[in-house]
Amino acid sequence: MNKFIFLIAVFILISCKTDKDADNMAENKIDTTAFQKQLDFENPDYILEPEAREYALKWIEYITAQNEIKNLENATVNEIKNNAGSIAQIMESLKNSVPDSLKSTAVEARLNVVNTKAQLLKQYSGRQDPDAEDIAKTSQELHLEFNNLKLQMNEIFLKSLEDFEEELEQFEELENEQKQDSISD
Repeated sequence: MNKFIFLIAVFILISCKTDKDADNMAENKIDTTAFQKQLDFENPDYILEPEAREYALKWIEYITAQNEIKNLENATVNEIKNNAGSIAQIMESLKNSVPDSLKSTAVEARLNVVNTKAQLLKQYSGRQDPDAEDIAKTSQELHLEFNNLKLQMNEIFLKSLEDFEEELEQFEELENEQKQDSISD
């Protein structure tokens, strides 16, 4: 009788372990699917104004960072996880190499945010049990913050209200001169 009870207990333990293994396999499959998901970036990709672009094209670290951000748009969560270390290094280099022509408090603040997001992405990716959702969310935030950096770079070269007024006055003067010339002809 004791052997019979012992066999039943062993059978129950084995069946419980099999159920646990099946649950773990299902959970791992969900994780694998989450890591194979390609990210969807909702925010538009901003374009630098010609004046800002002129300076950015001479800034090697910016070009490298722009390429990495562009690569995020076509990457899966797993690819981003694998590249998080190099992304963090590139963004750190970007932050430390701002040319004087683009230095402003706003640009430097945006660079700090971009670098922080990249470091968080590296941290989330380096965990022993990384969470695909954390990686995806941080990647999207990094993309958004890089766009915000571009907006700040554009703002450096925006004309002030006084510049617009002066330009308008020059345009009106030129127009008046042309009218005077056409009347005198």
